[in-house]
Amino acid sequence: MIINPAIIGLTLCSLIVCGFLLYASVVGFQILRFWNTASGEESQLLLEKKTYLLSTILYYVMACELFSLFLYVFIAEDGHELFIGAMCAAGTFNVNGYGYPTLLVRLVSFILCGVWIVVNYVDNNGFDYPLIKFKQVFLFLITVLVITETALQFNYLLRLEPEIITSCCGTIFNDDAGNIAGEIIRLPVRGTGLVFYLLTCLTLLAGVYSLLKGKMAVLFSCCSTALLIVSLGALLSFISVYYYEEPMHHCPFCLLKREYHYVGYALYLTLFAAGIAGISVGVIHAFRNRPSIKAVVPLVQRRLCAVAVTGHALFALIGTWPLVFSDFKMT
Repeated sequence: MIINPAIIGLTLCSLIVCGFLLYASVVGFQILRFWNTASGEESQLLLEKKTYLLSTILYYVMACELFSLFLYVFIAEDGHELFIGAMCAAGTFNVNGYGYPTLLVRLVSFILCGVWIVVNYVDNNGFDYPLIKFKQVFLFLITVLVITETALQFNYLLRLEPEIITSCCGTIFNDDAGNIAGEIIRLPVRGTGLVFYLLTCLTLLAGVYSLLKGKMAVLFSCCSTALLIVSLGALLSFISVYYYEEPMHHCPFCLLKREYHYVGYALYLTLFAAGIAGISVGVIHAFRNRPSIKAVVPLVQRRLCAVAVTGHALFALIGTWPLVFSDFKMT
């Protein structure tokens, strides 16, 4: 196992997050069984106090979970020089069988944590905690994911040895790789680009209409969720290639390097912010008729629409930049 300050920090962060989520889940189980806002008993008052305290603490816990994803990627990117054959984070994640599963689970929990923060904000604006039970069930799911990712991550970090020979990103991300990335890379560039830009236009139009009229929230949320997935495919298929100006270079991690002006951080931040905001629009729309938050939900939806539209538009602009201004062309 390789030990450095970043790995120690990531491990401690994961353990702290797991500890708080487990405690919150125990309280959540009590809430599901005994919550009754019509009751004036001491047990109900105690649950309400715990709920308020946990909501405040969990904001910071979820923020740590969001930050730890980038720390995990940074550790892989910063440590690739220790492994023979690794040219970037792609090779570091491939050192053993736990690297990519950890990353995948972390991405899912990253998105769900972002959505939970929005749900919690809406719930706190209702005087009777209208989403308290939904929020707790949602928290159970996040807790299971975080425990899973922590176990996978520990196994991954435990098996990091400098003498291990790994693969470079050119081997992992190519059309002969025999994995999901290889299948995406094999897709026709023109077809992938057409789907990406058409879905981007549809999502932006639906988002602007929803922002101005307060309607079509569900359509916009569905489009935004689909665009999140399609954008990741477009990043692998052709956006990364135009930044590298190499037709066989499809790595999603080399974009995080200094020689590409760290453009990957801008791409991923805008995309995931837009995706979380877009998904959240649809989630809170299901509770729009709850009396105590009936006035809050449309206001929050408009703000989320603005964030999602801005994020998707920025991602499309940043991704399109090399296609327009680069001399490199793909036929």
